Amino acid sequence: MIYKKLGNTDIDVSLVGLGTMTWGEQNSEEEACEQMHYAVSRGVNLFDVAEMYPVPARAETSGRTESYVGEWLRQTGKRNQVVLASKVSGPSSVLGVTHIRGGSRLSADHVRRAIEGSLERLQTDYLDLYQVHWPERMTNYFGDRGYSHKPQLDGIAIEETLTALSQLVSEGLVKHIGISNETPWGVMEYLRLSRELDLPKIVSIQNPYSLLTRQFETGLAEMSFREDVGLLAYSPLGFGVLSGKYMNNAMPAGSRIDLFPRFGRYSGPVAQLATQAYFDVATKHGLSLVELSLAFVCQQPFVASCLIGATTMEQLKQNIDACQIELSDEVIADLNEVYQRYPDPAP
Repeated sequence: MIYKKLGNTDIDVSLVGLGTMTWGEQNSEEEACEQMHYAVSRGVNLFDVAEMYPVPARAETSGRTESYVGEWLRQTGKRNQVVLASKVSGPSSVLGVTHIRGGSRLSADHVRRAIEGSLERLQTDYLDLYQVHWPERMTNYFGDRGYSHKPQLDGIAIEETLTALSQLVSEGLVKHIGISNETPWGVMEYLRLSRELDLPKIVSIQNPYSLLTRQFETGLAEMSFREDVGLLAYSPLGFGVLSGKYMNNAMPAGSRIDLFPRFGRYSGPVAQLATQAYFDVATKHGLSLVELSLAFVCQQPFVASCLIGATTMEQLKQNIDACQIELSDEVIADLNEVYQRYPDPAP
């Protein structure tokens, strides 16, 4: 396993991180524990959870993922072997999570209540990384391509959220802070405030990144390098689209998009054409589409960790193995040729 520093910290995170959003919905507690056991045995040390998991978010299952991880940590005593990351939910108006604190926000009060709930469910007294799950303000994330300026909907100021997170750091409840689903402006605003107010600096950004979603490379990649804010890349297989299982209009029974059709973010007609083209590149070079897709993400120098999510042990093993592959210059050239044809197939 390859390890990288988490931003400017002394924490080493595995290049493969364990995503967990299916645990408690598509995966049972037993299956989640099996995945954690195996991942750790392969050198994976980053577990990424969130207070709203599993997905889709429902009042009946809210917090269940954290509870599964917490019970595994209690039973195994492996807390010191895991870089544990969780997230405070953004405004409930975006995802409809009105069951979280009567409508989650990013105010100081909500941040405090969120961390207390997560620590209790995770059965730990601190988190290595605590992230803002999505911005308070209305901006382009979760599949929105364009930006529509609506300052009247800005809500809680970033300064209040950052100050609240900083208080958690000073109390030892959180070691480091990060953001997720953010834009270049959001990153720079967090950095500006941390400098001007002498508050802890964000060390990571968790955004989507895959062969179908390379927007991070425009603007955010440079910030990642210059400001030492590592990318935790989520959806590296585009909700499983880049596994190839949905090609030729296939819809495997029990797959995520079969169970939850609204997760069609990476399944549009242009994305399907791009997926076929990437499949052809993989075939040409004797690789599976999964191997090609995950190796591409892991090979990017701004990626601190590639967060893989699997519903079966077979998928988990395949994904971890794929992240150990190094793509040749010839493969990269072929990928970039496809990228020129389909530069923005999915948001």
